[in-house]
Amino acid sequence: MNRLDQSAIASPSGARIPAAIWALGFVSLLMDISSELIHSLLPVFLITSLGASAFVVGLIEGAAEATALIVKVFSGALSDYWGKRKPLAVLGYGLGAVSKPLFALATSSGLVLAARLMDRVGKGIRGAPRDALVADIAPPEVRGAAFGLRQSLDTVGAFLGPLLAMGLMLVWANDFRAVFWVAIIPGFLAVTLLFFGVQEPKRDKSEHRAINPIRRENLRRLSAAYWWVVGIGAVFTLARFSEAFLILRAQQGGLPIAFAPLVLIGMNVVYALSAYPFGKLSDGMSHAKLLALGLVVLVGADVALAYSDHWTWVWLGISLWGLHMGITQGLLATMVADTAPADLRGTAYGFFNLMSGLAMLLASALAGLLWDQFGAAFTFVAGAIFSAAALVVILLRSGVRARRA
Repeated sequence: MNRLDQSAIASPSGARIPAAIWALGFVSLLMDISSELIHSLLPVFLITSLGASAFVVGLIEGAAEATALIVKVFSGALSDYWGKRKPLAVLGYGLGAVSKPLFALATSSGLVLAARLMDRVGKGIRGAPRDALVADIAPPEVRGAAFGLRQSLDTVGAFLGPLLAMGLMLVWANDFRAVFWVAIIPGFLAVTLLFFGVQEPKRDKSEHRAINPIRRENLRRLSAAYWWVVGIGAVFTLARFSEAFLILRAQQGGLPIAFAPLVLIGMNVVYALSAYPFGKLSDGMSHAKLLALGLVVLVGADVALAYSDHWTWVWLGISLWGLHMGITQGLLATMVADTAPADLRGTAYGFFNLMSGLAMLLASALAGLLWDQFGAAFTFVAGAIFSAAALVVILLRSGVRARRA
């Protein structure tokens, strides 16, 4: 039994969540503080300081997130081939930390794009190996709770970052660049904690063979159930474009620039509070029902945001958006782990995120185009239509499986 197993922490149900899961959660928390210090202000910075359009904002956000998700294919496959997860995670978090000063130095949307791409390449490198590492460490009976816990801690950082950004913007009279410089500190703390605070489980070298996980015969080991999860994950991403448009919608309702981070604070408070309970619930409840519930909530968020830019409707939409994320994100990660062979988990997360990345690029670019051409309301109506279509697909598949049973 290694050191991490000995220091495991008991969950409320009596099962044991290893301490390494908590450490990985706090690494995510610190990096999210660093990233959201910047990202909560970036859409407003691009439009008010650099003169970018909503389409450019959508294109930058879509390209950045798509890059992160596409890179996960290669980092996940490499982690399976190498048989190691932590070194790639350290590299990815390190790139994310190094990218932060570039935002403070950017004088054009092109430089912001370059910084975002570097940051998201780092996220792409670390994402699949980190998720595979969570799956490797967590006992199967608490895997949903483990993913939910890591996601909750990650999301705590995602609302602490905007909260800190808002406070600094008020103190420093809307000085975007000064706030961006502060983001360096938690980024490097995250890398330090990962390097010294997480021990990767030891593997029996005699059991691990360096194989190419993306060869045809290995990809055939990924089941139809896994590819269903990949497909539905892409549809979810297509229905849920970048949160940058939530910030822009709140600004239309009169939210002052310094208070723009409140949007992500509100969304991520709900996300953080709901991710662990719904992750734990997924260990004993139908995944299809939870996915359907998540889509119903997303439809509600889009309808509220489309209906009006009055603060009551905007904040209702933002809260429902965060609840949708809490219901679905840890659940989808759990479903990948449950449907993929253990030695191909990195590759499985990689392909899952490749499809989600392509969907994110398309969704965010389309959202920006609709926003510029037809207005904000039409953008959110389109999101509701995509969400409803995904809900129909899930319900039809559940009905077919029920009849076969």
